[in-house]
Amino acid sequence: MYTLFYGTFIHTPSINEIEIRTNTLVGVDPTGRIDFIRYNYSKSDRDPVKFFFTNHTPSEPIKNFNFQDHSNNPLQFFFPGFVDTHIHASQYPNVGIGIGVPLLDWLKEYTFPTENAFKQENMEMARDVYTKVINRTLQNGTTCASYFTTIDLPTTELFSDLLIKYGQRGFVGKVCMDHNEPYPEYAESFTDCIDVQQKIINYIDQKYPKERREKLITPIITPRFAPVCSEPLLETLGMVSKSQNLPIQTHIAENLKEVELMKELFPKFENYASVYDHFSLLTNRTILAHAVHLTDKECEIISERKCSISHCPTSNTFLSSGEAPVKKYLKHNINVSLGTDLSGGFESSILSIMKHSILVSHHLAITKRHSDPKKEHKDDKLSINEVMYMATLGGAKAVGLSDMVGSFEVGKKWDAQLIDLGGKDSSMDIFEWQVPSGKVVSKEYTDKVEQLLGKWVFNGDDRNCRKVWVNGKVVIDKEVKREDEWVLV
Repeated sequence: MYTLFYGTFIHTPSINEIEIRTNTLVGVDPTGRIDFIRYNYSKSDRDPVKFFFTNHTPSEPIKNFNFQDHSNNPLQFFFPGFVDTHIHASQYPNVGIGIGVPLLDWLKEYTFPTENAFKQENMEMARDVYTKVINRTLQNGTTCASYFTTIDLPTTELFSDLLIKYGQRGFVGKVCMDHNEPYPEYAESFTDCIDVQQKIINYIDQKYPKERREKLITPIITPRFAPVCSEPLLETLGMVSKSQNLPIQTHIAENLKEVELMKELFPKFENYASVYDHFSLLTNRTILAHAVHLTDKECEIISERKCSISHCPTSNTFLSSGEAPVKKYLKHNINVSLGTDLSGGFESSILSIMKHSILVSHHLAITKRHSDPKKEHKDDKLSINEVMYMATLGGAKAVGLSDMVGSFEVGKKWDAQLIDLGGKDSSMDIFEWQVPSGKVVSKEYTDKVEQLLGKWVFNGDDRNCRKVWVNGKVVIDKEVKREDEWVLV
């Protein structure tokens, strides 16, 4: 189906820029590709449908056509789908459990036993958990996510099937770990780990070749973190990534005791980043989760290798790991994205992660001001436009899809969400004088829209996310279809 969308479009083409486009007409072809964008289009001058058929020649005959007009509601806008760059699907049952327990103890007490239950004999349990985490994140506007599963093959294959079934764009990370001293029951031999890793790659490639080409599902090499991996395993995973052109995800410098453990296990390396770098695991398609305690030298290495960081503020707070200095990483020209990190993190919504990212940056500035009261430390504080970028285009860049998703551009895929700040079940109250009115192209109008974005970031939740599209297809629809909302031609 070919679809015309008309209304207000908001995105962040760069980290320091919010672009608010009112009265915009966007065409999405049957493959889910953004076909054209027409800014400042007044439907009062010319009917959008007539304009389309008069001025546009599609590459193929249009059999079905849909027009969705949201221009009459000043509290609705289209926004790119969120990209969650760090999430543990198998840990979803543990959300909210274990607050304040240090990372290594938390893994041993809660996480490893839960992940170890994902086996062939517990397929229905795995199906229930994986179905719920995929749908919960979709409900919150996450159109793309980079997942950790477990070490188990059958349940990881099941997870791949469920991603395709429910339509979320996803990266499937079979966890690799062959040296789990804290919890030896949950580990693999080196041989089994590499064997299962290749089997999940083959499973996805052979069962979903079309979806692989469209980058709807991608295997991602996932050494859990250095302390639970042997050097031969790290070396081999680096080789697998290079030979099969696959992205990489792992953890780095999340917790100070973790960093100490890494130094004990890898004494010949200068720092955490140099371990990964030595085994060719730092590339322009590597996602490094947390990065709370990086040294300047590590920042230089990560920047040179063009890796991305997944900032996980709720998890870093919940486990008392620390406050990641995100602005420091941005100054090193490192791409920063956002991750929910379920279940260290307690929120399945990237919108909430945006809010917590700002708050954590303010706390970091406050802490520095206490030790150095003569300075404001404003440079540590993140802005709304910065976290919006990290949640969308920054995330897309981290997963290697910035040419496909993350913003509204001709040629990109329609991975998007319809946001409605009004309505009976809205999470916030908006007063009459706050509603944008008058000429939609005026600065006064867009200033009010920008103010409402602040309300959305700090007061919004899944109730404001009314529709979600992935690759041009509706995957979540909370809307009641009204006559004035869409017209089928």
